[in-house]
Amino acid sequence: MLRPIRILIGKPGLDGHDRGALIIAQGLRDEGMEVIYTGLRQSPAQIVAMAIQEDVDLIGLSCLSGAHMELFPVVVTLLKEQKADDILVFGGGVIPQEDIPILKQQGIREIFTPGTTIQQTAQFIRQLMKEEKGWEGSLTNSGGAQL
Repeated sequence: MLRPIRILIGKPGLDGHDRGALIIAQGLRDEGMEVIYTGLRQSPAQIVAMAIQEDVDLIGLSCLSGAHMELFPVVVTLLKEQKADDILVFGGGVIPQEDIPILKQQGIREIFTPGTTIQQTAQFIRQLMKEEKGWEGSLTNSGGAQL
């Protein structure tokens, strides 16, 4: 049975700016995905625990504070330790281009920087789900619902 993609959007660390995370959460919801938002100032452990509890497919991390190099890899490590590394992780925020390859080497599937559209993000997520998890839903939005 087909079901929507489930995503947890997390704000790790002390970053108090969540406008971008809220826009992504709403945009992915409008693309037919189920989205859970953690709220501000969550620890990596809290984000991982919530992701496991909510049985999500992916975690999207948002960081504007500059702590992405420390916080994003910790989430991947904790998922492995909890034997939940089938939960895929992507990130976004104001992240320097030179940090992106390093984050990808550490298990972050993609980094979305300012200017990335919701549609580009949703398309990447759908393609990743198809390739990594054999998800068979629609690769395009169909009136807010996936087929």
